[in-house]
Parts: sequence; C-alpha cells; structure tokens
Amino acid sequence: MKLYNYFRSSASFRVRIAMNLKGLPFEYISVHLAKGDHKKPEYAAIAADGLVPLLDTGEVSLSQSMAIIEYLDELHPTPALLPADALGRAKVRALAQSIACEIHPLNNLRVLKYLVKELKVDEEAKNTWYRHWVREGLESFERQLAQLPPSTFCYGDTPTLADCCLVPQIANGKRFNVNFDGLPRTMAAYEACMKLDAFIKAAPENCPDAE
Repeated sequence: MKLYNYFRSSASFRVRIAMNLKGLPFEYISVHLAKGDHKKPEYAAIAADGLVPLLDTGEVSLSQSMAIIEYLDELHPTPALLPADALGRAKVRALAQSIACEIHPLNNLRVLKYLVKELKVDEEAKNTWYRHWVREGLESFERQLAQLPPSTFCYGDTPTLADCCLVPQIANGKRFNVNFDGLPRTMAAYEACMKLDAFIKAAPENCPDAE
C-alpha cells in the first residue's frame, strides 16, 4: 500500500497511527503541502480533492483520513479501532469527530495561510486564532471524556479511532503553545498513547520528510 501524506498533516498522522497499530506496512510518499506539491498536476490526477492523506492499495484509492481508517478497520479488524457494540462505536466516533470535524477544520494549513495571505492577519493574531479554537475544542473534548467511565485511553483500555485523532491534535497544539492545563483525562490519554511504538513511529519528527 502507498500512503501519500505530509509529515505535519494531522489527518495524515491519524492514518499513520492506525496503520502502525494494525501492523500494516506502507510506502511513505511525501506530498509537501507547504511547497504546493498537492497542487501539481501529477497529484491532482490521483487525488480529486487535492488533499492528504491518500491511500492507494493498488486496487482502490481513498481520501479523507476518517474514511481511510474505518476502511482499514473493516478489512483488518484486529486490533479493532472501534468498539464491538453500537453505542460504543457511536461514542468513539463522536469523540473522533469532535477533533476531526470541529477543531481541525478551523486550524489546518489552508485556513492559516488564508488568514495571513488574504485577510492580512499578522503572525501573532494567526497564532491566537489557532490557540483559541484548539483550546475551546479540547475543553469540550474533556467534558465528553468526563462523562465516560475511567479509562486508560480516550475510550477503554486500548487505543481507538478517538486516540488516532487526539494525538495529532495535541502534537500540533504543542507547536503553537496551546495551554493544556486543566485537561486531565485528555492529557492522560495522550500520555498513554505516546508510550506505544505505533504512535511514536507515526510522529512527524520520525517521518522521512521531516524538517
């Protein structure tokens, strides 16, 4: 399998984690977003949305990290990234989507570039924007975790789709000096994840295109 991704892309990071957890080998193909590789004709020819990640199995091509992870989870069900019961699956998806659909879209590279280049926002204002929305989103995430039974990871005692989303968001938040105080369940889950090789190997600094 080929995974087209960018080392700092949160969405790509999610998929790398999931594939590592499942022990699925893949060819790492860098699409450097900051250099505009995703806009080149050769990538546009295979990626209709011009985004990363993109999974190419040789038989199918899939975009969107959440769809890729659930596809892989169905094809390779062990270890499972979603609980066996319907309610558990819904709760994990809700946690994952709180990050992937609520926090991340406001703070991805395209949005931050638009703030600077088109709206002429200065660097500090851009970073303030980032910190505000990440912090607000994580406070919501923490409240959701607080309603669940105690657990090692976001949901239960094994990593799930929610952890695949949480770790990249925290990693990016650290780059922008987001305040993580007062988020005990969230940060405990993050710390538990970062003790596992699957998460460590997927980290941006360990990618071949890391700068």
